[in-house]
Amino acid sequence: MLLASSLFFITLILIILQPKGLQIGTTAMLGAGVALLLGIVSWSDVWVVTSIVWDATLAFVGIILLSMVLDEIGFFEWCAIKMAKLSRGNGNLMFVYSLLLGALVSALFANDGAALILTPILLAKMRILKLNAKTILAFLLAGGFISDSASLPFVFSNLTNIVTADYFHIGFVEYFLVMIVPYVVSVVVSIGILWLLLRKDIPKYVDVTLLKNEDEVLKNKTLFYLSWPFLVLLLAGYIIGDIYHIPVSFFALGGGIFYLLMAAWFKSAKVWLTIRTAPWQIVWFSIGLYIVVYGLKNAGLTDELSKFLHLLNEQGELVAVVGTGFVSAILSAVMNNMPTIMIMDISIENIANPLLAYANIIGANLGPKMTPFGSLATLLWLHVLEKKGVKIGFLEYTKFGLLVTPPVLTVVLLSLYIWR
Repeated sequence: MLLASSLFFITLILIILQPKGLQIGTTAMLGAGVALLLGIVSWSDVWVVTSIVWDATLAFVGIILLSMVLDEIGFFEWCAIKMAKLSRGNGNLMFVYSLLLGALVSALFANDGAALILTPILLAKMRILKLNAKTILAFLLAGGFISDSASLPFVFSNLTNIVTADYFHIGFVEYFLVMIVPYVVSVVVSIGILWLLLRKDIPKYVDVTLLKNEDEVLKNKTLFYLSWPFLVLLLAGYIIGDIYHIPVSFFALGGGIFYLLMAAWFKSAKVWLTIRTAPWQIVWFSIGLYIVVYGLKNAGLTDELSKFLHLLNEQGELVAVVGTGFVSAILSAVMNNMPTIMIMDISIENIANPLLAYANIIGANLGPKMTPFGSLATLLWLHVLEKKGVKIGFLEYTKFGLLVTPPVLTVVLLSLYIWR
């Protein structure tokens, strides 16, 4: 256990710090290689891990490819300007609308898409609107939080969702019907608490006339108008795939590649450049880190955790749901939500309570917001902001996360218990 734990934490620290530009996927794969050399995991374990995460990672790549092309044609910028102008200069409305936009983008394009693509656009627009530094920080912190707290409704809204849905064989429609109410509750409660916490930094009036007309940012109007029915068809594809038990990645990656080729046909994207700049490191990160985490399972961590979760389940369903959600959240905040979701999935596998899988997802999606290193999306989000000249300190972020996350998490877990 000591050897497996040491390797895991060393790998995680190197992923967070990225020394000498060492990329996250490369670091995770190096950790996996060391785990194999030390006998912490076997080659058969590698096969098991790959069979668990391949669908999630390929689906993620497909969603990001689609997001990149939509971003290239001005889709998200159009949405951001439209949102700002709908507020008619009312600062509080703009705050709410920006979070609703973030919630929709997170649901449809995954939390990473909301954090990494929408954030730079919103930051640029806020600077055009001449908002002060405190206001910009308030909007960014709120947007970063909503990107994860709203990544609940669809299987593809978060990598953790796909991994757990695959692990427990939860269908697309079944998953949606359970999580739609917690998603709505999460969005509403998140916006309410974020507004209460940040309202002093939200201006009463914003001069939206400084922004361009939304149609001016579109680089290809035909492709933009085609994107709406395409997204509807893609959602229909997920439902059809659920009926015939087709993996989520078939539609997510297939849809991303198809839209990329369509954009290339309209000369609005360069196929090779887009593919080359896609986040392939995420694939290696997922597989590599999960292999390292599987070493913890082999060392007996999941057995001990399973005993504790069994104890919670014996206290009744309410305690089991809320307790499992908070265990997942705390572990995610401390050791990142990607390894946590796998450890928790293995630990609750033999507990006869299907709601625990959903409580685990909620905890793994919201819990990471308590620390800067709780999720890959947050790490990348902070990196993007730093490159844009906005630095958010460890203590500042953690204080904010600890204020907002526990109440939102509690209410969302209660909504899951009451709804189901």
